[in-house]
Amino acid sequence: MTQTLFSPLRLGPFALAHRVVMAPLTRMRAAQPGNTPHALNVEYYRQRATYGGLIITEGSQISPTGQGMPATPGIHSPEQVEGWKAVTEAVHAKGGLIFMQLWHVGRISHSSLLNGEQPVAPSAIAAPGNAFTSTFERVPFEIPRALDTKDIASLVDDYAQAARNALEAGFDGVEIHGANGYLLEQFLQSRSNHRTDAYGGSIENRCRIVLEVAEAVSAVFGADRVGIRLSPFGVANGSGEDAPLPLYSHLIEQLARLDLAYLHLIEPRASGAGQADVDHQNVPFASELFRPYWPNVLIAAGNYTPATAGAVIGAGRADAVAFGRLFIANPDLPERVRLGASLNAYNRPTFYGGGAVGYTDYPALGETAGA
Repeated sequence: MTQTLFSPLRLGPFALAHRVVMAPLTRMRAAQPGNTPHALNVEYYRQRATYGGLIITEGSQISPTGQGMPATPGIHSPEQVEGWKAVTEAVHAKGGLIFMQLWHVGRISHSSLLNGEQPVAPSAIAAPGNAFTSTFERVPFEIPRALDTKDIASLVDDYAQAARNALEAGFDGVEIHGANGYLLEQFLQSRSNHRTDAYGGSIENRCRIVLEVAEAVSAVFGADRVGIRLSPFGVANGSGEDAPLPLYSHLIEQLARLDLAYLHLIEPRASGAGQADVDHQNVPFASELFRPYWPNVLIAAGNYTPATAGAVIGAGRADAVAFGRLFIANPDLPERVRLGASLNAYNRPTFYGGGAVGYTDYPALGETAGA
């Protein structure tokens, strides 16, 4: 079934040569101070670029208040834009495409990362669990400050400015991060959104900011160069919607009217997105449930193998599949899949923070480790 992964695909104005997408992966290796991409990050993305292949970057905070973990890159300063230019140039030199994931974590942050400022959210409700501090310690999440309507308007402007910065940095497009319990999902879900104004209560109101952000970003790049990532059944970072089907059916229908390039759905069985503790055996694939509402490219993600990815594409439930941990350990993943070659095992303790070990030292075919 893997041959379906190597048929061409039209993505907005772009022609993909294959359907093996690199998923957005937080790695916490931006240069400090400044959360700026540097030479190590350039090499990491260069290794994973392929002709006609799509890379979606790690989440990159749209503003200083959007950061939730140490050493994650931003897209709000001139230095960050320059750092990302080197990344996009390296990917383009190999004939690849690269979209930036625009990220605001909302309440999934800590004041030590925000120059002492309080994290923000739709409502003043702390997330369960522990936050990262600026020194990589884990402490309970703080109660966030509820955004007022002026703050929300400024936030939408921040997304638009981040998109302009991404365009200046040479990105082919952007992906809006609306998943995994971060700010936009906090607005979507009733557990984290107790507002009584135009941004809370009804499904239409809870979807409002996501649609405003999508429109603002599309005005910069064009809708055919904008995607969005959603996790309808996710429980990461205190998320979890009691009635996901009506909420996400409405949202996806409204997003479809904007004619975005793609919808990126995390499957309910995806343990890497915080769903591992939930029994989803009786939950259908998100790609299967929401495919009828989405006419454009649909990217599925979550615990796929090359074989199951080929099967979901062959069945018409998705057009491409994003791989995360397999891409961490296999910089040449598309070629390995094409040849049916063995895959490197990933080293989980090196996922977050550190240097080249577990980042740029995984061997490609014909290389030895560390080469």
